Amino acid sequence: MQQDKIVVGLDIGTTKICALVGRKNEYGKLEILGMGKAVSEGVQRGIVLNIDKTVDAIKRAIRQAEEQSGIDIGVVNVGIAGQHIKSLQHNGSITRPSGDNEITQDDVNRLTADMYRLVTPPGSQIIHVMPQDYKVDFEGGVTDPVGMAGVRLEGNFHIITAQSAAINNINKCVTKAGLAIADLILEPLASSVSVLSDEEKEAGVALIDIGGGTTDLAVFKDGIIRHAAVLPFGGNIITQDIKQGCNVTPNQAEQLKVKFGKAIAEEASDYEIVSIPGLPNRPPKEVSLKNLAYIIEARMSEIIELVYAEIYRMGLHEHLSAGIVLTGGGSQLQNLEQLTEYLTGLDTRIGYPNQHLGKSKIETVKSPMHATGVGLVLAGYQAQDERNSARPGYGDDEVPNSYSYQAAPPMAAPVAVVPSFAPPAPVAPAAAPKAPEEPKEPKGPSKFGSYLGDITRKLKGILIDDFDDKQY
Repeated sequence: MQQDKIVVGLDIGTTKICALVGRKNEYGKLEILGMGKAVSEGVQRGIVLNIDKTVDAIKRAIRQAEEQSGIDIGVVNVGIAGQHIKSLQHNGSITRPSGDNEITQDDVNRLTADMYRLVTPPGSQIIHVMPQDYKVDFEGGVTDPVGMAGVRLEGNFHIITAQSAAINNINKCVTKAGLAIADLILEPLASSVSVLSDEEKEAGVALIDIGGGTTDLAVFKDGIIRHAAVLPFGGNIITQDIKQGCNVTPNQAEQLKVKFGKAIAEEASDYEIVSIPGLPNRPPKEVSLKNLAYIIEARMSEIIELVYAEIYRMGLHEHLSAGIVLTGGGSQLQNLEQLTEYLTGLDTRIGYPNQHLGKSKIETVKSPMHATGVGLVLAGYQAQDERNSARPGYGDDEVPNSYSYQAAPPMAAPVAVVPSFAPPAPVAPAAAPKAPEEPKEPKGPSKFGSYLGDITRKLKGILIDDFDDKQY
């Protein structure tokens, strides 16, 4: 029973490392038993740059979560992000023996497993393979081919790759912290599990997760993910702008952004002034909230325009009936919804990870900044529901389908801790998940695509120049 399962999500972010211990109650809602947080000092823009500092932060976060939940943690679901994440489409096919009348689940499993054997650019690995639709004997539009008669089975798959070095560094950090990885999950996919509804995914929605070092994008249509991307800009670059524009310390800049920041300068008063302590033996410094808002609006507008340019480039801007959902710590800026609607022309809301949460003593977990952590826990339960699926791992071995471990008596070690990247014992092949609903082919870019493309290239050039000149 799911009530007896404990799942742990580990969000390794640029500003914080957060561990969440969750269990589903009798009503199917997620109950957070414990949460641990630590300042992330070894990660920049979603990439682990200092192993020792990251390991130390993971240990501190896990220790807090263990003390709060009373459970010894051994297996975790880990999120991955960074500019190295790539998204692509690929078609595959297999030919079945003509004597076999019906397509079986094993045939679908074999086709999916073939996608993990694709030749990728040197230094990259496939982390997710998600079916879009199938063809049986060249007849398209098939969502579930199992049981159909046919010889040739084709599939259209959405494939996400990550840098091998980034995967290895995350694995090394988690292993040195005394933990095992159940699965490695793309962070925007995890966030989508916790903040998006099935109706939004069916209608068409873009999830924008604004973190400290990166902004993650995931676009859904007809219940299927259509595109995913990670941009190397987040809330920290806004803090850096405030630090330089207002000539304050990094901590003061972060506090100004969180407490007084507005994403639209017109909403700030011309006469409001904040006095902050100066350096030792220096007088206090006064900061105009109007100037602060101008700094935030300028940088946040660039981030939103870059994200929308990515959506437009894929021809998905006309298929977002449910608009945009903002989540992550950066989404808590005042007036960000209105700014996003003004720049994109799409309905926008803030995504809170509370629709799947039950009653909990830890109310802070319902904040958008914990959307990824809650999603990692929920993804563990989804994997249990789909444990009949056969999924090859990041190498030649297979990854255990279940992220969770059996809940042990208080303060007892969890059962069956299986490292994700160690060669597992041979297991019998299992069934693949049910194929998603039939997708609709997105329309191509409109006649204004070339004009927006020019603007996008100029904007990226400005951002890249600005990005290279600064130390983040």
